Parts: sequence; structure tokens; C-alpha cells
Amino acid sequence: MNGGPYGFNNAPVTKVFVIASCVLTFFFGIRGMSTKLGFSYQDIFRRPQVWKLITSVFAFSSTPELMFGLYLLYYFRVFERQIGSNKYSVFILFSVIGSLLFQFLALALLKDPSATLTSGPYGLIFASFIPFYFDIPVSTRLRVFNINFSDKSFIYLAGLQLLLSSWKRSFLPGLCGILAGSLYRLNLLGIRKAKFPEFVISFLPRFSWPATGSPRGEPERNLVDRAPTYTVGRTEGRTPTATVTMEPPESSIMMLVSMGFDRNSARQALVQARNDINTASNILLEAQSH
Repeated sequence: MNGGPYGFNNAPVTKVFVIASCVLTFFFGIRGMSTKLGFSYQDIFRRPQVWKLITSVFAFSSTPELMFGLYLLYYFRVFERQIGSNKYSVFILFSVIGSLLFQFLALALLKDPSATLTSGPYGLIFASFIPFYFDIPVSTRLRVFNINFSDKSFIYLAGLQLLLSSWKRSFLPGLCGILAGSLYRLNLLGIRKAKFPEFVISFLPRFSWPATGSPRGEPERNLVDRAPTYTVGRTEGRTPTATVTMEPPESSIMMLVSMGFDRNSARQALVQARNDINTASNILLEAQSH
């Protein structure tokens, strides 16, 4: 599972977010301020510090958290491709604000002067586990030491590692992110229909590094034209050869249809992906993002 084509193609918002996390994490790390980034119980009753609000959204407080966090942010770019950058920006804003409010409420209820939360985009990352659980299908399964695993298990393990990276300091922000993602999933106040204006999103590529991966071109709606073909027949010089297309199994088509994709599009994507469900779903998500 890689969340679709490599790089940040069709995911400019995720790209800017990842760059901001890297820059701010290294900046405060070099200055030796990593331990001062998280919110504490005392911060609730002080005058709000803008720099702490910004760093709590972007900067991780340690290198291991940065590694696992960036891995998850990079994978979850698939949701930006799925719903579009305009709506994904609203999802980020809702997740960040919702998670922060839940964290402030939790600190106020705990009334523990020593309580301090870790910093970083925990709200966005763990809010993304909600659509990951409901919308991303399992494409492969394996069994190790009599324990069943799937390709989604590695994402869950990375999330668990991040959730427990600083124990209580990281567990609470992660839980608040899950709550924020659940409210978005429930379409609170019709939030899932909201989206940023197009001209706002169009400025993002100017504030980030050049995109990796293939350049964005015109969308190819007809997936059949790109389907792989296979030659059958006799040797060259005797009889003309013919090309045939591998017909995908009905079970694979129905699995993609159950995810909400059109049956014909699902079949075409499976043909192009040589009947690999995970690759086919990525193709369909990529087509929707155009």
C-alpha cells in the first residue's frame, strides 16, 4: 500500500503540510526548543501564544515522531486525491481546530499542573485514520506466527507507534484527533460539503518545492486505452497474432463496486492493473481527483 502514485502529484496541500512540518521540526530542534513546543495545563490560563499554536500544529517534538508522522502524512495524501484539495483543506482545518479544542478541554478537566502534551500534526494524522478504516479496502492478507495481518496492518502499526511515542503526552492528542475525524465523518453541520475556493489552492504550488513524480497532465478518462494486452498465436511469419485482454474476476469487480465505483470503470481499472485490486483502486482514486 502506497496511497497511489508516488510523489505529491495531485496532492499540493499535503506537500505544503509535510514541508512545513519538516522545516519547523528541524528549526526548533536545532535551537533546542523541542521540549517547549507542547501545550501545558498552565498555557490554558495564560495569554494565548501564537507561536505555540503554530508549532503544535506542524512541528514534532522528536525525530522518531517526525519519521512516523511524515510516513503517515505521506500515505494519507490518498484522501486529498480522492476528495480534491479544496475539500481536503477543510478536512485539515476541521481536524486541527477540533483536535486542539478537545486537547484544551482535556487539560482543563485533568487539572494536572504537570500535564504537558506533545506537539505535531496529531490531529490531522489520527483524524485520517477514520476514513482510512472505512474507505480503504484490504487488498492482501498474510499470516505470520499464526497471526493474521493485512496490508493495512502496517499503517495501523505506524499509527500505534506514533500514538505511544511519548506515552501520555502523545496519547491524548492522538485520541483528540480520532474524535475530530469522527465528527467530520458524521458530517457535523454539513462540513463534508464545504470546500476552499479554487484560487486559494492554486497558490500552494508556489510555496513548495518542485513536485516529485510524473507531471500532471490531462486526465485520461478512458482506462481501456491504457490496458495491458497480451499476444497469443503462432510464431512470426506464419499466422497473424492476436491480442487479448485479461478479464478480471467478478469478485474483484464487486469489491470495487462496493467501494462506490462504477462497475465499468472498476473493470477497466482492473484490466489496466492486471487484476491487482490495490493498484486498481489507486487508479480509480487518481481518476476521481482530476
